[in-house]
Amino acid sequence: MRYFLEIAYDGTRFHGWQVQPNALSVQEVLDDCLSKVLRQPINSTGSGRTDTGVHASQQFVHFDVEQELEPEQAVYRINRLLPADIVAKNLYLVTDEAHARFDAFERTYHYHIILAKDPFKRYYATYLPRSVDVGKMNEAAAVLLRYEDFTTFSKVKGDTKHYRCNMYEAVWQQQGDELVFTIRANRFLRGMVRLVVGTLLDVGRRKLSVADFERIIASQDRSKASGAAPSEGLYLAQVLYPEHIFKTSPKTNPL
Repeated sequence: MRYFLEIAYDGTRFHGWQVQPNALSVQEVLDDCLSKVLRQPINSTGSGRTDTGVHASQQFVHFDVEQELEPEQAVYRINRLLPADIVAKNLYLVTDEAHARFDAFERTYHYHIILAKDPFKRYYATYLPRSVDVGKMNEAAAVLLRYEDFTTFSKVKGDTKHYRCNMYEAVWQQQGDELVFTIRANRFLRGMVRLVVGTLLDVGRRKLSVADFERIIASQDRSKASGAAPSEGLYLAQVLYPEHIFKTSPKTNPL
């Protein structure tokens, strides 16, 4: 039987989502926990990767087990064993072919910036000591919706077969001394959101114009983009799936 597990995590002490040698990952800790609770080896597959220090307020993984699970009881047992910086939120029985990565049709990220220094947010938002022009950053962000090829904002090669993404939303909102950037698309390239944010911040600092930003996208040249924004401000916020892959109705529908 195949299950989707909805989780959230504080990425501060982890070297990203994916298992890797000689570094602690969220996937390693989660799989170890699931293997102990379910008493069989578990190798989960996530809806996507997050980099070192990046957080997730909603991430999905799928895994297979031989026996049917009672969702509430299983979530309770998983949470008892997980460390405090990872939480299991919901468990869903899905079709045998359902895939946490390939069946996701929309993903949303949030990037948090604080304009006033706050020691309690140092691992959860990026501090900017100077104000930025939010209006100009929103003008530039709107340009993203006119493009599909985001080679400019991708880390070099890897296993990426193409650099096309369908962009649905890209907007900055300010509430007091906090800025939040919301970006929503069907898929994202490796490192893409932090590179987009870093380049938009240069627009906000007036190092780049909106026209410069559009030329950078159109160039399809990674060297033209600004440096990546720090990891601590980034959150994977939402992942959406088609309803038909769920066999059980979730208590809190993520769709």
